[in-house]
Amino acid sequence: MDVTELSIPGAWVFTPRQHPDDRGLFLEWFKADVVEKAIGHPFRIVQANHSISRQDVLRGVHYAQHAPSQAKYVYCTRGAFIDVVVDIRVGSPTYGQHEMVRIDDVDRRSVYLSEGLGHCILSLADDAAVTYLVSTPFTPGNEHGVDPLDPALGIEWPIAEPLLSPRDAAAPSLAEAREQGLLPSYD
Repeated sequence: MDVTELSIPGAWVFTPRQHPDDRGLFLEWFKADVVEKAIGHPFRIVQANHSISRQDVLRGVHYAQHAPSQAKYVYCTRGAFIDVVVDIRVGSPTYGQHEMVRIDDVDRRSVYLSEGLGHCILSLADDAAVTYLVSTPFTPGNEHGVDPLDPALGIEWPIAEPLLSPRDAAAPSLAEAREQGLLPSYD
């Protein structure tokens, strides 16, 4: 498995080695020892989520506000997505910056996001699917979002009109979330 650290501290891409033969394909999409060596601590998985999206569906920017926040390991099982890591941690040297990674059922990359980072995905195909391994269970009062179309984030989406949930469409801008004290701290 190849490991690449992203420009945002606390985010990595894991690319598995694929083994095709006349029967099909085999790969290891998650290896705890490889992930733990990269991130420097154990990744405790307490929940696995699966999401299927139509083309042009944009989910996020989502994050958990308070400790324990939520680390994620995101893997595309079908189709393709643009996976975006957004640094929303107040005090971070890369605060407000983002990095995009294409995850799909060809290269089969996974993205790991440390606690406190924002996350969003844009579906590039109908019936595209992702699986998330997460470090904490969903906790409604702790889950928040930032407007993924906020110009201050500078995310250049490849489509003009992504499909958003009502919750994501009503999410505050990064500045509003910070003013409201909703963002996690880098510390």
